[in-house]
Amino acid sequence: MKSFLKILPILSLFILFVSCGNADDDVNFDLNQRELGKGEEPDDCLGFEDNELLLSIQEQFTTLPGKVSILFKVSDTQGNPISGLTADQFTIYEQGRNDECFNTISLSESLARISPNSQIFNNNTLLVLDLSNSVLEGSLEELKAASTSFVENVMPTSETESFKMAIYWFDGENELHLLNELTSSRTELTTAIDGITSDISNDPSTDLYGAVIKSTDIAEGLIRDNSQNSVIGAASVVIFTDGTDQASRFTEENALRAVDNANNNISFFSIGLGAEIDVDVLTEIGKTASVFANNKEELEATFNEISQRVSEQANSFYLFEYCTPKRDGSGESNLVIQLTDGSLQGAVQTKFNAAGFTGGCE
Repeated sequence: MKSFLKILPILSLFILFVSCGNADDDVNFDLNQRELGKGEEPDDCLGFEDNELLLSIQEQFTTLPGKVSILFKVSDTQGNPISGLTADQFTIYEQGRNDECFNTISLSESLARISPNSQIFNNNTLLVLDLSNSVLEGSLEELKAASTSFVENVMPTSETESFKMAIYWFDGENELHLLNELTSSRTELTTAIDGITSDISNDPSTDLYGAVIKSTDIAEGLIRDNSQNSVIGAASVVIFTDGTDQASRFTEENALRAVDNANNNISFFSIGLGAEIDVDVLTEIGKTASVFANNKEELEATFNEISQRVSEQANSFYLFEYCTPKRDGSGESNLVIQLTDGSLQGAVQTKFNAAGFTGGCE
């Protein structure tokens, strides 16, 4: 018994080291590296259960005469995005300086709504296509059809400045070729895809790792540009290949490091075709999601599967707005937003200042 007591502290330290040191088990849900972003867990007085849905606050602001706006991303506890939510699935609770706990705010009386978030949020998708010799000779038409379907599934029907896509391609050259710059136009993107010909490439090799590094750098630049313009930015990098890196310009280690160290609001997807791909490597590159087609006949269905995931990511950001009953002079109030989606629920707490607030909010 004494021997056991002597080794117990050592065993406890070992368990602590293992549980805290395994970075592969960590999941980041937002650019703040905290599950709830700029928010926090709701006050215990509300008696909520543990969150099954995560509302990660990205930004918040107020607008006179009395509007409160919260931009947040919704996911489950595994990091899967939740899209398609409506205002009636949310409940608002406020706690003023005279309240012991929180009071429910009527959705109808407060004119609560999910609003377009184009002024404060941008989402960009980079579609990166392998146009090395094996693709151009063996599956070009199938790739063009699959890419066109991807664009039509991901891009909104109505053009919006908050959602754009660019298309790049790579072969063996030390360059990520631009096929079509960032645009909100479906037609422009599909026309560019239709214009791909079998003689587009001058180097039959495959610089896969270079494409990963360069597309990550482009996505990082988009996030930085948005931030400088006071806009929350998110990006998706979608890479297709039918093989492995052959050019050896860059190492696998550097490519995977670029993905692992990328901004938390960049999602990575990979699509592989055929028997010559390295599934393990593509799974690490597509850390958000990876899919694989056995043959070119399956390619369009595989692209469609990824397009659904990309759309879910983009549409999991919500701008929730309501008109608060708090008025000028009431100071700072606590705010809790609770979401119910079927049998699942989640909530997040934040605060706002009602300085200058009056009636007449719309």
